[in-house]
Amino acid sequence: MALTSRTYVNPVGAKPIVMGDPFAWQHAGNYYLTGTTDPEAGFRGYRSANLVDWTETGWLWRRQPDSWVDGRLWAPEVCAWRGKFYLTYSGTLRGVAPMRMLMGLAVSDHPEGPYRDLRTPWFDPGYSTIDGHLFIDDDDTPYLYFSRNGSRDGYDYGILYGVRLSEDLLTPVGEPIRLMEADQPWETEIRDWNRCNEGAAVIRVGSHYAMTYSANHYMHASYGIGAATAPHPLGPWTKDPANPIVSSDPAVGASGPGHNSIVWSPDRSERFMVYHAHADPTQPSDRRVVYIDRLDSDPDTGRLSLRGPTRSPQAWPRGVGGEVSAG
Repeated sequence: MALTSRTYVNPVGAKPIVMGDPFAWQHAGNYYLTGTTDPEAGFRGYRSANLVDWTETGWLWRRQPDSWVDGRLWAPEVCAWRGKFYLTYSGTLRGVAPMRMLMGLAVSDHPEGPYRDLRTPWFDPGYSTIDGHLFIDDDDTPYLYFSRNGSRDGYDYGILYGVRLSEDLLTPVGEPIRLMEADQPWETEIRDWNRCNEGAAVIRVGSHYAMTYSANHYMHASYGIGAATAPHPLGPWTKDPANPIVSSDPAVGASGPGHNSIVWSPDRSERFMVYHAHADPTQPSDRRVVYIDRLDSDPDTGRLSLRGPTRSPQAWPRGVGGEVSAG
C-alpha cells in the first residue's frame, strides 16, 4: 500500500486514550468513541473526524446516587436506531449479594449524550450478563449479543449468547441462545482460572455474518481476539481454525489486544478494528489504551483477518479530508 503524507502510530491520539473495551461508531461525518473509562463513575465520550485524533466530549452517562448499579461499569456501546441513540452498558446490581452483573439500556437524542436510563436492568435471565452488543440486520431486525459471566469449579467463565429483540429494543423475543464458549486451545491457555468468550462484535460480510470476540482474561498477556462466521445472526457460529486473528506480539510491544469494535473508513472503502491493548506491555494490568488497525474480510467466506497489532507508522484511513491511499 502506498502511504498518504499522513500517518498514525498506535496507540492513537496525541496522548494515548486510557480506555478498555473501546466502542467506536460513525454519525453525520464524525466518529464517536466510548468504553470502560471510569468503572465506578460512568462513561466518557470522544469525537474524531479521522479515527486518529480524538477530543474528549465529556460524560455520556454518569452514575447517580440512586442508580441501580454501584460499580464495575464496563463495556458501553452505542447503536443508532430510528432517530435515537441507545447506550448499552454493564454494572453490578446495587446491594445484591452475592455480586451479580446485569446490563442497562439508556437513550439520547444526540450521539454525545447525555444518555438517560430507559430500562434498568434491561432484562434478567437469572445469571450475570455483561458486554452487550446491538446488531441491526439488513432487514432492520435487532439482535443482542452478550456474555454470560460467572464462576464454577474454581474458574471464571464467559459464554456468548444471542437473542432477537423487539422493535423498541426493550424486550428479548424468546429465550437467549447459547452461541459459543472457550473451546479452542488458545482460549484455554489459563484454563485453571479463566475460560472466557466475551466482547462480541457482529458485522455482515457478503452473505455471511462475521463475529469477533475476545478470549482469556483482559489483564493477562494471553488475551486476544478470535473470529467466527454464521449463516444467520443466531448461528450456528463456526470459529475460524486460524484463531486468534490478533494476539500479543512482544516484538512490536503489543500486549493483550482485545474487546474491539468495527467501523468503516470515511469513504467506506476499508474497515478498521478499534481495540485495546495493555498500556505497559511489560506489566499487563487493567490500564489499557486504544489501537486501530485495518481489518480485511473475504466476501466469499466471511472470514476476517487483522493487519496488526501495529506500532509502526500506518496510513490514515482512506477518505480523510479528501486524501486517499492507494491499496
